[in-house]
Amino acid sequence: MKRLIFKVLTITTIIIAPMMLSAQDNSSALRQDQSSETLRLTLDQALEIALSESNTVKIADMTVEKSGYAEKGSYSALYPNISANGSYQRTLKKQVMVMDMGGQAMEIKVGRDNSINATATASMPIVNAQLWESLKLSGMDVELAVEQARSSKIALVKQVKQAFYAVLLAQKSHEVVANVYENAQKNYEKTLQRFNVGKASEVEHLRAQVTMMNAEPNVSSAENAVMLATWQLKAVMGIDLDTDIEVVGDLNDYTAQMLTPYISEEDLSNNSSLLQLSIQGRMLESTIRMQKKQYLPTLAASINYNYSAMGDEELRWFPSSTAAVSLSIPIFDGFQKHYSIKQSKINKNMLDLQREDTERNLRIGIRNYNDQMALCIKNYQAAEATVEIAQKSYDISEKMYEVGKATLVELNDAQLALQQAQLTQAQAVYNFMVTKASLDELIGKEE
Repeated sequence: MKRLIFKVLTITTIIIAPMMLSAQDNSSALRQDQSSETLRLTLDQALEIALSESNTVKIADMTVEKSGYAEKGSYSALYPNISANGSYQRTLKKQVMVMDMGGQAMEIKVGRDNSINATATASMPIVNAQLWESLKLSGMDVELAVEQARSSKIALVKQVKQAFYAVLLAQKSHEVVANVYENAQKNYEKTLQRFNVGKASEVEHLRAQVTMMNAEPNVSSAENAVMLATWQLKAVMGIDLDTDIEVVGDLNDYTAQMLTPYISEEDLSNNSSLLQLSIQGRMLESTIRMQKKQYLPTLAASINYNYSAMGDEELRWFPSSTAAVSLSIPIFDGFQKHYSIKQSKINKNMLDLQREDTERNLRIGIRNYNDQMALCIKNYQAAEATVEIAQKSYDISEKMYEVGKATLVELNDAQLALQQAQLTQAQAVYNFMVTKASLDELIGKEE
């Protein structure tokens, strides 16, 4: 019995401890009003709510939107840049010039009391290869933001699935512990009846009582484990912790998935990390092309229109305008562009090596997940056969105990074997589904 209790508490600790750490990071997402009704949740419903309510997804969507605005803003460089300015000047004291007129000095005041100037200027690039390449780079920024948002959603789906499975395992553990307590109560009542008629010793009566009393606190611990796992699920989903939810389902509902082949270890076409590295690689290639195009001449056009007036009492207006085309030819910049290109090429080579290492590690991860899932299948199949045998053994021991042909110790041992087999079976399903969720994230599966 002590071994069973230890196993249950160990499972509870494994489920809850790591999750409470991440729950603190997700607590800021809990902003919904408390609901007076219990919300019944299937896995699909939990995923739907999480993808609509989680702040992680909202931030990812806002990042994509922000990148889209940045791309649109970059196209402004192709349009004419029009500006206007005006100025007014009042002369407080005019400048005096002294001139020699026939040997006599003459003072002449220069300027006007009022001066007004208005200017409008329009300019735009005509030929600028570097600018055009930078527009392509802005488009890739949006593509990268979209892929990063997809990665956030895939990670959220994994977290919700694993939290959901943790609740199911906690509920299964609670069910097992509750059955142990219920059987301990029944055995105690039977032992008490036999003790009262002199068919059971006082030691046997006390043993049954102690077994029942030891089982009762474990029920409370299992209930707390279910509550903590449920809190974690609500935190990951992005709903208020005070919202009443009821997780619908059972780990046995997922046993069919354990008996079918899953995926080839070579399928990494949708892995978000590799896709992001590919986009970053194309961005570096575009950066190198943009830097090389800095050697090319640029051509720009501009138009200027000026309207000015000067005078003391009466103003006289004088319009003027110019149109210009400017050609800029880079000749020498102290090798600045040359070394910038060298740096970008090294960055590209480093990224290629990083992508190669990432892909290698991902393939190792897929093989590891596949091996773990295969082990879970073997454990489940072994536990399934054990449960059937242990159930028969317990039924026989229970009947033998009722007629006095088996001791309470033998009955408790049979019950312990049965509950351990049930826990092992549930743990195998849980481990399989958690590993499968991690594998789904690794290959980039969005559902």
